[in-house]
Parts: sequence; structure tokens; C-alpha cells
Amino acid sequence: MMAVFNEQGFLLFGQDPYQQKRTEMVSQFIETAGVKNPRVLQAIRDTPRHEFVPRSVRSRAYLDMALPIGEAQTISSPFIVAMMTEALDPKPTDVVLEIGTGSGYQAAVLSSLVSKVYTIEIVPELGQAAAEVLGRLQYDNVFTRVGDGFIGWPDDAPFDKMIVTCSPENVPKPLVEQLREGGQMIIPVGERYQQTLYRMIKKDGELIRQPLRPTLFVPMTGEAEDNRQVHPDPQYPAVVNGDFEEGGDASLGRNGLVSGWYYGRQVRRLRESNPEKSSASSRSFVRFENETPGLDSHLLQGIPIDGQVVSLVRLGALVRTESVRRGISKEDLPMLALTLYDADRKELGTIWLGPFRGTMDWKRSSRLVPIPPATREGILRIGLFGATGIADFDEISIKRLD
Repeated sequence: MMAVFNEQGFLLFGQDPYQQKRTEMVSQFIETAGVKNPRVLQAIRDTPRHEFVPRSVRSRAYLDMALPIGEAQTISSPFIVAMMTEALDPKPTDVVLEIGTGSGYQAAVLSSLVSKVYTIEIVPELGQAAAEVLGRLQYDNVFTRVGDGFIGWPDDAPFDKMIVTCSPENVPKPLVEQLREGGQMIIPVGERYQQTLYRMIKKDGELIRQPLRPTLFVPMTGEAEDNRQVHPDPQYPAVVNGDFEEGGDASLGRNGLVSGWYYGRQVRRLRESNPEKSSASSRSFVRFENETPGLDSHLLQGIPIDGQVVSLVRLGALVRTESVRRGISKEDLPMLALTLYDADRKELGTIWLGPFRGTMDWKRSSRLVPIPPATREGILRIGLFGATGIADFDEISIKRLD
């Protein structure tokens, strides 16, 4: 049957042309990254992510990446949504509170997994748009509200589970009070660019914290942001744990978990003597290893950069490769990439260090990068990016030169 759309581009009837893309997204980006819950995987396959993003980025809806949705906010990557949903351990009888509706996608994924979803968005334009999409797509067990997520939804508390898709510096007390005894909360907590995703379980009125992984979310605004004590300095951009010495021996070899870095895929922190390092006592580095062309293998880190103050930086890295071959696309080669964004999180451009091919011993590489005045933050990425072989990275740095 041919798919038929209305004037706004919404599917009226017929076969969903995006179904195959969702199936491929789950198999390529989500299952391979460790999400196993079959109910969660099916919910991701069934939820039309393209309906929750602006038409201008719809072609990228089923790539594993965050996308801008307006009002300086983003929709989280499909893997992050799936991972957080699995961590929540959703049950059919659960009543869930979501803080940070955003596009409405996370609430839509939860809709088929739980009894009811209550979701709050502080930005009126986003909250209203999400409510329209959720209503049009008939997610009838999702209830929306525009307001400050810091104060929760006391009228319908207590909640069995909570999922927070924006990051406060500390857990808001009203949310603790509205979580039922024995209930759990999935929440990113910490500084603006250095956060940890936690599972928190309420016991005797207090939260027991279980750290899950380093992560990067947009900040929780409103009262949570007003109370923030630690603010990053965008005048002096710097890489956290760029020499990979932080973490201690306990973190060595742990796939994907590297202190200060997020969303690791097929990466391990290792130690060995490296005469090229600036400190003779420093021995740690990260190794990316991949055998399947096109499969992700990378690390990310967010960095504050104020383009009104910083006009020039130097990117630097130590890199070693072994038997590296291009992946599926021409971009699938090891590199260091810095993507710059403005205050609305609109992409301003990406600068590469690399790419690196074949086999080579440790090599120091650097590049001067002019910073556009509109820049307010950057995302640093290192890895194989779909190439096959082995790539080692060390001494990742950003240094202001002006």
C-alpha cells in the first residue's frame, strides 16, 4: 500500500516509510551498545522519532545523535533514550514522572511500557508543541504540563518511577518527596559539562545513589539553575582528563567508561610506557578497536567556549594506529573532531584533526582553530568513527592562543 500524507507531511495511512530505518537504528546503534530489554527495544522500533524533530533535521532522525529542537534544547540520541529507559526498568503498572518533556519523544517511548506518564516542560513553546504531537499521535496515557520541573507534579504524586532528561547540580528536594518509598529515579547530576547519570532508589525517605555512567545533558533551568554553585569558565576552554590518567587502576579496561568523557563505544582505557608523553610518569591512554565497518567506536566531551572572548585555539593529540581501514562512508576514519555551537545549540561547523590511516607509531598532531564569535560551546569527539582496526589516543588538548 502506498503511504499517503496530509499537507503538513504527516502519515494518514499506508506503510510507514521510516519503519525500516527504525529497525536498522535499533540493530546498529542500540543493541550493539548493550541495551538488551526486549520491551524497550520494541518501543524504540515502534516510536516515530521523525515526528518529534523539526522538518529541517528529519533526514537525521534515525541516526544515533542528539538533534536541535529549538529554544536552545535538543532531543537526546536514540541510544541515550533507550539506555535510560532500560535503566528505569519500566513495568506495565508504573506511573512515571518525566522532567523535561523536550520534544516528547522520551514520553512517547515510555507510553507503551508503563501505565501513565506525566511529563513537565519549562519552555512553553516546547511543551505546547510536544503536547500537540503526543495528542495527534494518540499517546493517550501521556499527560503534559508547562512548568518548572524542579517542583515536580505534586497533584498526582507519589510516582513509582521518575526520569529526568535535564541535569541539575543537585537532586531537587520536591522530586525526592514525590517519589514513592522504594521507587527509583534516573537522573543526570553534576556540573554543566561533567555529569554522572544515576539510578537513585528511595529508602527510608533518602536516595541511595547508583552511578551508571558519565553523561552530558542540557541543564535543568528555572530554580535548579538559579541555585547552581559551579559555573564553567568559557574564557579558558580545556579538556578534562585529556591524558586519561584520572580514574585509577579500577577503571582500566572498562569498556566505554572513561572519567570525564561520555558515550563511549568500543573503547578501553589502558596503560603502557609511552615515550612521547609529556610526563614520564603518565602511562594511560584510550584504545578504540572495531572489526565491523560502520560500527561506532568513539568518546565525546562537552566544552564551554565563548567566541566573544576566545578567537583562536590549538587542538592537539597523540595518535597511534594499527591496520586502520576506512568504514562504510568516506568519513569513517579515526580523527579528533571539534563541533562548535551557538547559544541556541545551532551547529556552526566542525574542525578535524586527522583523519589517520593505516599503521603508524605514536605521532603528535595539532591544528590551529579560529573560533567564530557566535560560539558558546563545543563537542569534542575522538575515535574510529566506523573505521576498522585499532586507534589509540592520548594527550588530547585545547589551548587558547589569543
